[in-house]
Amino acid sequence: MRSFYKVCLATLPLTILVGARQYSPSRYSRTTAYSVKDYYQGGDFFDDWDFYTGSDPTGGNVIYQSKSDAQSKGLAYVNGDSDNDNDNDNDNDNGHTDSYSSSSSSSSSIVLAIDSTSTVAAGGDRDAVRISSQTSYTGGLFVLDASQIPVGCSVWPSFWTVGPNWPYGGEIDIVEGINNQAQNQMTVHSGTNYTCTIDTNNSDEYTGSVLASNCYSTESSDAGCSIKDSSSTSFADGFNNAGGGVFALLWDNSVGLSMWHFARSDIPADLTSQAPTPSNWGTPSGFWSAKTCDITDNFYEHQMVIDTTICGNWAAGAYSQSGCSGTCTDMVADASNYVDAKWVINYVAVYQ
Repeated sequence: MRSFYKVCLATLPLTILVGARQYSPSRYSRTTAYSVKDYYQGGDFFDDWDFYTGSDPTGGNVIYQSKSDAQSKGLAYVNGDSDNDNDNDNDNDNGHTDSYSSSSSSSSSIVLAIDSTSTVAAGGDRDAVRISSQTSYTGGLFVLDASQIPVGCSVWPSFWTVGPNWPYGGEIDIVEGINNQAQNQMTVHSGTNYTCTIDTNNSDEYTGSVLASNCYSTESSDAGCSIKDSSSTSFADGFNNAGGGVFALLWDNSVGLSMWHFARSDIPADLTSQAPTPSNWGTPSGFWSAKTCDITDNFYEHQMVIDTTICGNWAAGAYSQSGCSGTCTDMVADASNYVDAKWVINYVAVYQ
């Protein structure tokens, strides 16, 4: 999530193009189903997440809200919860309904939004939400099912995990993109002297396109190593118009980090039945092999984070190449641009 130098990655040509291939189950340390450890869904979702209220580390034009403020302003609520859903309809949506809908969207889905009604000057700050899981994890299968991802020029949403004392505990960006970006960008950041790179010699292990292969990151050079998903339904309007879908990260210290995106119609049956068996899922979109990345020493005690910022180092830096009109700071003043800048999440799950 925190990256100035992703500006460079977003404008690079796709230098390594890989077609879909069968992913060998032998590359997995287990071929049996995973079991639920934590399942975040419904009315008590926010009980297990903390609301971040500090300044945006990426320099975004946002004011992150506390839980009580976010809920009272209709920026964080559960669909179908009369205590705050109606408030959001009146105060935040200004009479609008969500532009994207899906029959698969849960009646108790979680909404995290950016303020889309207030008058804000160009270059000013809008109220927004950033939450992190109270539980930390070192390994497992992480799943986010969403029917909508925030979209719009200047908008920068992300679902990621991060360890302590950044960058030493590592960071794994599962869902991330900016402005009019059409495909999801998966990025890993390492901060120790232990090697972590993408294995570009075995590109049949992932279907995405490598943008940068060295994961080492510092405060002043934090691009990390990135793979862009090949699917047009993996981000923004393409994702939302397909009814959303699922993103999954399999973190296995002995094998590596594998990431998948499944459109709504392609979600594996074993995941729907809460008995996921990733060895049956085919080639992942992105893969960071333990052969070229020391997973154990670079990634530990991660909290999950879901947030959306505006402009910031990456979205503002790449704005002029994105096809968006005007400038990023001017866009902040257009409240209507943020009507669809919201997450609609059906559940977040961690399996082990």
